[in-house]
Amino acid sequence: MTDDRAALRGLLASGAPVTWVFTGDSITHGLIHTRGARSYVDHLHELIRGDAGRVQDAVINTAITGWRTDLILGDFDRRVAHWRPDVVTLMIGTNDCTTEWLDPVIEVSAFAESIAEFVRRVREGGAVPVLQTPPTVDLLHAPDRARIGEFAQAIRDVAAREGVVLVDQYAAFAEFSAGTGPGNEGVPWGLLDDAFHPSAAGHALLALGWAEAVGIGGAGSPVLAELAARIAVARHPQWPPV
Repeated sequence: MTDDRAALRGLLASGAPVTWVFTGDSITHGLIHTRGARSYVDHLHELIRGDAGRVQDAVINTAITGWRTDLILGDFDRRVAHWRPDVVTLMIGTNDCTTEWLDPVIEVSAFAESIAEFVRRVREGGAVPVLQTPPTVDLLHAPDRARIGEFAQAIRDVAAREGVVLVDQYAAFAEFSAGTGPGNEGVPWGLLDDAFHPSAAGHALLALGWAEAVGIGGAGSPVLAELAARIAVARHPQWPPV
């Protein structure tokens, strides 16, 4: 089995410039729902090329709002290969899982096959894949995405089978609502701007989870400290608001 974590450690220790490509759907695209704040990829750009001092690294975001895994595979050269990446991060599934906007709907098994194909192509290009599960969804207001948990599990299964580094954002969002007070109905309200797009605080959580999983930054990182503070405020906001 490929040891992607060891490969990542080797890349970071080598001192050679690394090209990081992030791709996916609107969550990675990072428009509108941050309300002018940085997206998680923007935070990671600052972390990698700022705090970590990797000034010759390149951080590239090729995500497109509304896209699915099959669309990314169909445009793999532009989305991924064109940039000759060393590390490729994919967050996907929020659009793939809908039962309302696609005809026919995408089955979980077909989605899992597409994720495995993505991993295979990334490795064939000489890069290290990093998979992210999508965040949770407010199903009361987006019932067509009720299968999101199944799609997140499919990503976990592919990552486990193929030895891929996994950032389980779904689990992190699901855990967030615990202890944030009554009436949250299992939805991480402090992290969402609508039914399934993360807010600025949600993007802070995405960035922090990725950094911890990949091993970028440390106890002295100003970026990580700021992200943690934003998440703490979202968990326990000042009330009444000022």
